[in-house]
Amino acid sequence: MNTSLTGTTALVTGASGGIGAATALSLAAQGASIGLVARRKDRLDDIAEQIRAIGGTALVIAADITDQTQAAAAVEQTVQTFGSLDIVVNNAGIMLLGPAESAPVEEWDRMLAINVQGLLYITHAALPHLLAAADGERGTADIINVSSLAGRVPIAGSAVYSLTKTGINAFTEALRQEVAGRHVRVSLIEPGPVATELFTHIRPEILEASQEAFANATLLHAEDIADTITYVVTRPARVVMSEILVRPDGSQW
Repeated sequence: MNTSLTGTTALVTGASGGIGAATALSLAAQGASIGLVARRKDRLDDIAEQIRAIGGTALVIAADITDQTQAAAAVEQTVQTFGSLDIVVNNAGIMLLGPAESAPVEEWDRMLAINVQGLLYITHAALPHLLAAADGERGTADIINVSSLAGRVPIAGSAVYSLTKTGINAFTEALRQEVAGRHVRVSLIEPGPVATELFTHIRPEILEASQEAFANATLLHAEDIADTITYVVTRPARVVMSEILVRPDGSQW
């Protein structure tokens, strides 16, 4: 790594497992203090202990970021505890697949709330702190939005999930343009299929078909995406990695 994160603070949403947990551990290993945000406190406590075991510092924040008040409070609690906010990783998300014709609309509501509104609420609350941090010694601050290959390549059964990820892509690029001259780097990470619990949220009848589709596929690991995010935020301040698509070897998508 060209740049250590010692003295910085990172807030990671969806930090109770998968990409979020792996990213929190990776950033902590580089010296960042970590605000861990998710709904499952017991899982966050476990990640925090793993961070402390490697000499890192972590703050557990059990919050539902689909509630604007809780999202803003998570940001403020992180800043009050550590004194600044240098990196935000908007990772929280849910993937509920299936044909649009028979889909429970409640699933669409959940995806829009978590994947889109939660990201917007965290970003809105964090921006003033990130802009302030960008004027500090490090000379930059980072927003990392975790999207998906589905935001580029919609497939049957992923209509609304792909809609949420395409929306994240558009928001990320527009925001990048807005703050580009103020030293806040805004980056989009688009993972292909990753072996996480994301698939377990799918209805059983849809899950069976999804498992068959991916039965012989190579899947990425959460650590692969965490490594990518860590690479992005440890570049020199002059380097902006605006968009990274990460596919597994042999992917046809």
